[in-house]
Amino acid sequence: MNRIHAFLPERISRKALEGQSEIAKISAITSSLGETSTIKRIADDAGAEFTLIYTKHTELSMVHYALERMLQIADDTGADLLYADHFLQKGGEVIQAPVIDYQKGSLRDDFDFGGLLLYRTSALKAASARMDRDYHFAALYDLRLKVSQKGSLEHIGEYLYYEIETDLRTSGEKQFDYVDPRNRASQIEMEEAVTEHLKAIGGYLEPVFRSIDIQEGEFPVEASVVIPCKNRVKTIADALRSALSQKADFPYNVIVVDDNSTDGTVDVIKSFLGDPKLVYIAQDPTWHAIGGNWNAAIHHPLCGRYALQLDSDDIYYNEYTVQKFVDAFRSQRCAMVVGCYQITDFELNPLPPGVVEHREWTPENGRNNALRVNGLGAPRGFYVPLLRSLNFPTTKYGEDYAVGLRISREYQIGRVWDVLYTCRRWGGNSDSDLSIERVNANNYYKDRIRTWELEARIAKNF
Repeated sequence: MNRIHAFLPERISRKALEGQSEIAKISAITSSLGETSTIKRIADDAGAEFTLIYTKHTELSMVHYALERMLQIADDTGADLLYADHFLQKGGEVIQAPVIDYQKGSLRDDFDFGGLLLYRTSALKAASARMDRDYHFAALYDLRLKVSQKGSLEHIGEYLYYEIETDLRTSGEKQFDYVDPRNRASQIEMEEAVTEHLKAIGGYLEPVFRSIDIQEGEFPVEASVVIPCKNRVKTIADALRSALSQKADFPYNVIVVDDNSTDGTVDVIKSFLGDPKLVYIAQDPTWHAIGGNWNAAIHHPLCGRYALQLDSDDIYYNEYTVQKFVDAFRSQRCAMVVGCYQITDFELNPLPPGVVEHREWTPENGRNNALRVNGLGAPRGFYVPLLRSLNFPTTKYGEDYAVGLRISREYQIGRVWDVLYTCRRWGGNSDSDLSIERVNANNYYKDRIRTWELEARIAKNF
């Protein structure tokens, strides 16, 4: 008996599923999958045991017996949503495009399933029946979250189909898409969907925060600019000049942590040691990564009450950034402060999307919405007495997000809506052009961070 009802975008050739013997019927999707009405229409029309939805608008082709294989795994696992690795036709070549396992913390609305989704129709209909908000952008996201509440999602680590990649930009160019102001309406809906999901699974936290005593402890200075670096001979001088030239009505210093550079970075750092505000830490040759370098700075006896981020290839927007950070800590009495930044090229010419404000998460719902987004913005400042009790994970990616999530579980994160930072994009950025495997590894780790955090929040509530 035929077991699948397939829904394809209207313009996709039906030849995509030619030879897949399990197909009972093919229907056209004529409206956006972001709209609740579209999802409900699919759920109402689905007339087979499984429902196949193709979310892309480019040609699709299957490897032989791909759908039969998906059905076998669905039968063996009882999963309610299945997705698979695939091939991408990209710029005239065909490349492998593996995806990653779904987990409890895979709450990003941009989680990459690939374009082909196989739902167990009973789960699809049950989830659709619980969709009581009329979304224009977030419906497919809402469906996935609701399916995950009652059932399981299964990643098939086999290459089962081909799709065409139309976005040929590098990873460094794509990573700012979700903060593009033009996507604001979509972000608002995504926040609503994840907030409703967290309430359903017991992970939502009310906006009630622990207070901090901003006068706690004795510190040699009020603030420290922290610059972790490794092999940044081309950029470290600009970062140091930017940090050391700040104007503030309180004492501050600059802590630069070099992690065994071999390209002349150390010589550049030492040329600035005539400035008494500069504190230089040379790491031993064991593994530190960015998180370990931050830990070395915040536990140094000369670290100030507030630790302020400056990456080694970026600069502060002007000479008042440190002052604005500390003013925000004092007025908002929060444990962490996030500002806004301007994206530029190496010569400081603005690049799209321009000023990034990170309005995709909100201060009033930030502790919940932070579980949806893949980062909390920049530049970041931290209240050191709390930070010393938490520490950064010893990783080179996601260390700041891990700390931000942990802080948001209990404390308010403050905002400065002024541009405080100039983020320079260039070929030497560590995230300028990552492979699919590296992007997957980074996303999997952040999903793990979210999983741990979500489990802690559910436990906290119960």
